[in-house]
Amino acid sequence: MMLEQPIQDESTASSGGSIGTGSRDEDHVQSPSSSSSAAAAKTTTTQQSSKQQQHHLQQDQKSSRAQDLSNESFCNRFIIQHRGIFVALIILPASFFLRLFHYIHSWYVYLFVNLSSRHDERVKIISQQVMEAASQKKKMCTSRPGWHSMSLREGLYKKDSKVAKIEIPLRDVLELDETNMTVRVEPLVTMGQLSRYLRTRGYCLQVTPELDDLTAGGLVNGFGVETSSHKYGLIQHTCTRFEVVLANGDVVTCTETEHPDLFSAIPWSHGTLGFLVSVDFKIIPCRSYVKMTYIPCHTQESVVDTFERESRDMTNDFVEAIVYSKEEGVVMKATLVDDVNKSQINRIDSFWKPWFYKYVEGFLRSDEPSTEYIPMSHYFHRHTRPLFWEMEEIIPFGNALWFRCLFGWLGPPHVKLLKKTQTETIRRLYEKHHVIQDMLIPIGALGDAINTFHDEIEVYPLWLCPMQLLPSGDSGFMKPVVQDGQLVERMFVDVGAYGVPRVPSFEASSTTRILESFVRRVKGYQALYADCFMTRDEFREMFDHTAYDTLRVRYNAVDAFPEIYDKISRAARR
Repeated sequence: MMLEQPIQDESTASSGGSIGTGSRDEDHVQSPSSSSSAAAAKTTTTQQSSKQQQHHLQQDQKSSRAQDLSNESFCNRFIIQHRGIFVALIILPASFFLRLFHYIHSWYVYLFVNLSSRHDERVKIISQQVMEAASQKKKMCTSRPGWHSMSLREGLYKKDSKVAKIEIPLRDVLELDETNMTVRVEPLVTMGQLSRYLRTRGYCLQVTPELDDLTAGGLVNGFGVETSSHKYGLIQHTCTRFEVVLANGDVVTCTETEHPDLFSAIPWSHGTLGFLVSVDFKIIPCRSYVKMTYIPCHTQESVVDTFERESRDMTNDFVEAIVYSKEEGVVMKATLVDDVNKSQINRIDSFWKPWFYKYVEGFLRSDEPSTEYIPMSHYFHRHTRPLFWEMEEIIPFGNALWFRCLFGWLGPPHVKLLKKTQTETIRRLYEKHHVIQDMLIPIGALGDAINTFHDEIEVYPLWLCPMQLLPSGDSGFMKPVVQDGQLVERMFVDVGAYGVPRVPSFEASSTTRILESFVRRVKGYQALYADCFMTRDEFREMFDHTAYDTLRVRYNAVDAFPEIYDKISRAARR
């Protein structure tokens, strides 16, 4: 994977009518007493039919996987088939203690270390490493192991002995500027670390990506979207300053007025223009709670229309949707608040609570919107425990009440530990039977996108998250939709597909290429942490390389760093 004009009257804010209220039980969602039983009956019938189809498909998939494992040793088959037990007993405790170590270390550094002085010293060492590699005419990359990244794949260039590995041990929050409302961080600071730091001081990022293990550098150089992106854009669009070590070892600061061309090109560049050593993010005052409204939709038209309406409503601080089938989904909108009805507070991220997407699915039993209040910290991490819905594939019993109560406090597992313990067979099975993709689609093409994803992969749930491409983000790789020289659309929607395809004809390369072709046709964009099967020419058709190519030459990056395509294409990863 992998997040704010007069207030609209709640009674007319959604097509479902008046908003029901009340917290919901942790293991089931009670429909409001006035809610239509017809909707519940229709949903139940649809779910039963879907479950029957899914059961047959699961049997076929099990047979296919059994065939894939037929040549493996008994020990290897046992580990793969019972990976959930291994993750629960080993990876979860290891993840807990690793998080505890990082938490204690962060506080120690904050209390006893002169961060500004240490940062400057480390940047000098990085600059010296780069100058030495440049003198030897070597290409460069960071020394960070590939399994530390959030991508399922590891770059093959990391294993090339001819490539200089530059040590970049930068993982500290450097400075909070309350006057200019920014926070300065090093590239390996995680979202969990930064979110905790800011919340204790009454602030949050304008865009807070969901998963704790995502790093500031990875999000800026790559892709970061969240549910406030309809107001603020991608997380890289909320940056005010980058500090970069160039290919010749020079350290430059770039802003909208200082090296503005480089400032615009760093987002999406994947470290192919220089090494990012610090970044300044915009921040906003944080409130104690969010007021969350769940809007059940029982037709695709309703999902699309409701989602677009709420995404364009700037009085909403957060907007997202979870689509559970081709026709049904729940649209969620939220606003920051301090005053709440205590009887309606739901601490959804408590370890004993059901996974968020399972909880939200229960609202489909009703026709009526419902409202509750969620603590801010819980809202930011609502998808973290189930890793959206990937944990169901890793630990099938993970949402059972007994498991949540006994082991939930240990989770979630660190993605990097999951990758480190992944065998070659598991990696191959994931490639053959699993999809992880995020596609940014112009919001007007959302209905077509749902249909295309259904026809080609039929992965559910789908995550929908709106993203507005603000004018400040136009000058890089992304552009708004333009037709006949006229601006048509700035609002996009991230369609996130994570899971096992239900389409029997799924084949990773050919199916993904169909999705990529659709995205290019509607003038959308693919998140590059995921598998990319486009050719170089197709990739350049999707992403505008005009400024990037010029800057690669100007800053001597051509001979120092691989081109983006040579880092992110499927052929460049294993």
